[in-house]
Amino acid sequence: MWNIQKMQGIIIIERTIENSVFYNHTVRGKNCAKKINSIILFFTLSMLFTAQYAVAQNKTSITGKITGISGEAVSGINIRIKGNEVRTLSKEDGTFELNNLKPGNYEFLFNGLGYKPHSQKISLSAGQSIKVEVKLTEISTVLESVTVAGKTQAAEVRQQAYNVAAIDARKLHNTTYDLNQALNKVSGVRIRESGGLGSAFNFSLNGFTGNQVKFFLDGIPMDNFGTSLQMNNIPINMADRIEVYKGVVPVWLGADALGGAINIVTNPNKRDYLDVSYSYGSFNTHKSTVNAGYTAKSGFTVQVNAFQNYSDNNYKVDVDVANLTTGVYTPMRVSRFHDTYRNETVIANIGVMGKRYADKLLLGITLGQNKADIQTGNRMFDVYGARKRNGNIIMPSLKYLKNNLFIKDLNLSLNANYNVGHEQLVDTVFKQYNWLGESRDKSTDPDAVGGELRRTLYKYKNNNANVTANLGYKFLGKHSLALNNTFLGFNRKGKDELDPDNKLNMQPRENFKNILGLGYRYDMNERFNASVFLKNYNQSTTAFQTYTPPNAPWGTLPTYTEQQKSVNKTGYGAAASYFLNTGLQAKASYEKTYRLPENDELFGNPTIDRIENFSLRPESSENANLGLAYQFIAVKAHKLHIESNFIYRNSKDFIRPNLTSVGGVAMIQMLNQQDVRTTGIDGEIRYTFKDALVVGVNMTWQNIINQTKYEANETQVSQIYKDRIPNMPYLYGNANAQYSIKGLGSATNVLNIGYNLTYVHEYYLNWPSQGSTGSKLNIPEQFQHDVNAVFSIKDGRYNIGLECRNLLDAKIYDNFSLQKPGRSFNVKLRYFIAGNQK
Repeated sequence: MWNIQKMQGIIIIERTIENSVFYNHTVRGKNCAKKINSIILFFTLSMLFTAQYAVAQNKTSITGKITGISGEAVSGINIRIKGNEVRTLSKEDGTFELNNLKPGNYEFLFNGLGYKPHSQKISLSAGQSIKVEVKLTEISTVLESVTVAGKTQAAEVRQQAYNVAAIDARKLHNTTYDLNQALNKVSGVRIRESGGLGSAFNFSLNGFTGNQVKFFLDGIPMDNFGTSLQMNNIPINMADRIEVYKGVVPVWLGADALGGAINIVTNPNKRDYLDVSYSYGSFNTHKSTVNAGYTAKSGFTVQVNAFQNYSDNNYKVDVDVANLTTGVYTPMRVSRFHDTYRNETVIANIGVMGKRYADKLLLGITLGQNKADIQTGNRMFDVYGARKRNGNIIMPSLKYLKNNLFIKDLNLSLNANYNVGHEQLVDTVFKQYNWLGESRDKSTDPDAVGGELRRTLYKYKNNNANVTANLGYKFLGKHSLALNNTFLGFNRKGKDELDPDNKLNMQPRENFKNILGLGYRYDMNERFNASVFLKNYNQSTTAFQTYTPPNAPWGTLPTYTEQQKSVNKTGYGAAASYFLNTGLQAKASYEKTYRLPENDELFGNPTIDRIENFSLRPESSENANLGLAYQFIAVKAHKLHIESNFIYRNSKDFIRPNLTSVGGVAMIQMLNQQDVRTTGIDGEIRYTFKDALVVGVNMTWQNIINQTKYEANETQVSQIYKDRIPNMPYLYGNANAQYSIKGLGSATNVLNIGYNLTYVHEYYLNWPSQGSTGSKLNIPEQFQHDVNAVFSIKDGRYNIGLECRNLLDAKIYDNFSLQKPGRSFNVKLRYFIAGNQK
């Protein structure tokens, strides 16, 4: 007989013999039995296929769309069934689909970064197709540093192995923050600015500074954006979230970072929206932004981001004022008088989304300009009254994304841009200024150099190109591969109207980088995952070398010869994450990485008084990270998050800024410090009560030690061996609190009141072992208090924010003891509406 079974969804048909009666029949009987069996088999199979068809017909499906309270589509939300392995992610337009579900009662769970978890019970009948609309509520407006991992949404937040913090920038859209100010609240991060709005800045992350930490905009390197589009002038409203990778950087970012990266995610997947804001503050500071997008049902898409910044930066500073006649210096408190900054930038994209040939295809253009007066040099001792710089950005771009390319789970993204914008330094006034704005003519001084520092109208284009490609493939459920290639091109062309025949300006300055990375990831289960990767770093540089014969007569001009060098290095690394229990996660990562010298380090940057150093070598580092994070929920109203990370960095040929004198003027030159070792720890504690009160504190300690025992061509042990690296904060932190009052005047209104304290311990300006105790220069201990209040009306459609920074008007110092603004007040008005917001 035929025995029919169904096991684990698979129908098994097997034939068994109950007795031997058939074997006693005649051949005719045997043939008859065979016919009967064939008929039985035919009808049995027919009934089985019919039953299977009926079962399929009884299967149900559910489709839906996920939006925020303001109506914008929310992508990357994890949708799963409680107690079931079935899950999916919402698409770019917020839609999702689950098919072939059995009839029954289900509880669907929705989770996403920046949104409160949501559950919904749904009953599914046989053959029924249900469509649902889900609105997610954003988490209370507060600046939180939360542990996330990789470029994913909350569904995979706790599954990644990389040590990364994320700022939900949407919660700061009602503040006047730029991206730098938001980042300065994250543990392990310290941003040092040389002044007020638009000033030069230095980014520090767990012992690495400047170009050692890479910046990305939606995964695209920002190396070539110029001064018109950078972290200290991009408004916070342009970002959806900011990811801070501490230590190991994922392969898909494709960079030669030495120990960290910042990725600004703009979330261009919003469909129809308008976000307009304007703010006014102390020192005659004006900021305005317009962010708008439209996507038709056909997929046609237009996106525009525009912003403007202006400030007189005329805050007061404590300085020694020179008498231009007697040369006597007198301590005074004066206002900066030559520090105006302004910039205007627009980023426009047009294209299609959701097509068969492309999930996203956008052609774009970025146009912008900036103008900045230069008040001081690299020390407050240097004072300028007419020196200035300006620049612009003209950058066409291409963005392409295609998921399931050729085969399922093979995804391709391609980004390319080319910046032909210029930068210029203007120094034509032959005068000397003091801090009172007084000046004297230098033409009577035979030793004086033209201009305030050096007479110039040098204007240059760096002609930057960038092409980044990512190819990802997920297979067999638990395995994935990622291949990234990033190409960066640089070709500086410059001239000076005041010296058009200057042969130095005509010399080649070219730099080409290519970083190729391959990564593999294994997701064993929800508790453990691991990644390994391999990177190749390639650089080709062309510059010039000056040569003057040793016995040449005085006044002989140097000759220039072309000089080329190339670099090829290989790096590697691994990372792993393991959940010891539901709330306790351990992370570990290691990498051997390289960072290739940047263009302005090799060739100099006249706009920030940096001189060239073509002999720079790539820096390398062995980085190790160990981290623990614990999430404790006592009851529904109380949540406690504790996190701590240990860092170890062993760096060779460490590149750091060195202050040097050129013609009596303080200039910066980048140098290789042969061996630097960093150990450190950062930690954070955050308490939340009913999504109304949030209190947090974070602290960072890092010990960055010079391990170079013998300097070049020296046999004596270096005097600064085992000294702490100077002019770099080593102990700093933040404390913050915020309280939300809901239903003030209306059920949809929210008032948020916040406070933030920033602390920086004192540190030496120069090497600690040099100089006598009483004469050492140091940057003193600093405390800065900030308060703010934001009132949101009608679910965030209308917003007004009030801020006071540096409430106690403390003296805040930064790079080479440059003073930053004192107490300031700001007000911001913002209007936001999404396409389906009523």
